[in-house]
Amino acid sequence: MNRSMVCFFVFLVVCGTSIAQSAPATALPVANNVTSDESPAIQQFQKIEDSWSSAVNGRDQYGLELVLSPLFVDVSATGDITTRNQQVALVITGEDKTLHLDQRVITVRMLGDIAVVNGTYLLHHKVNTSEANEKGVFTQVFERAHGSWLCINSQRTLLREDSNAKQKKASNAEMPFHIPLFSKSEKGPQ
Repeated sequence: MNRSMVCFFVFLVVCGTSIAQSAPATALPVANNVTSDESPAIQQFQKIEDSWSSAVNGRDQYGLELVLSPLFVDVSATGDITTRNQQVALVITGEDKTLHLDQRVITVRMLGDIAVVNGTYLLHHKVNTSEANEKGVFTQVFERAHGSWLCINSQRTLLREDSNAKQKKASNAEMPFHIPLFSKSEKGPQ
């Protein structure tokens, strides 16, 4: 009885292996959705980002409306939440004459009629009375509607600035891993 069970299990393993080897090789779905710099998707969305930047930089209301969905919600790097109408109003009023936006697409993930775009941005603008350069990364969600892509959500995150003025606190430990029970002490062994 034992011998027949072992033979049965060997048969199952051999059959399972041969079926797995004969199945066509397919890439993971995530790997197919992430595109490289040369991909048509990145080039397509870079053109959309360029249109967006040009509309902001040129104070072009119509150009901005062609890129942003009526359902658009923007979360700025400072946590301010604005809608499409508020973004358009900022462009129309043109209160900040120094406003300049530059966006670069890094990755695009296509999910049917939805695309998730990640990239970097540089925003030159006024903060109170002084000018500021804001460098960061963005995640934007686009929806395909009537043959074109419209941004429905944008989230920006500031990049942390490295400061050489802050030095790392020097450790007084003799070894990288300081274990109090086994380390030397001024009191000696107890």
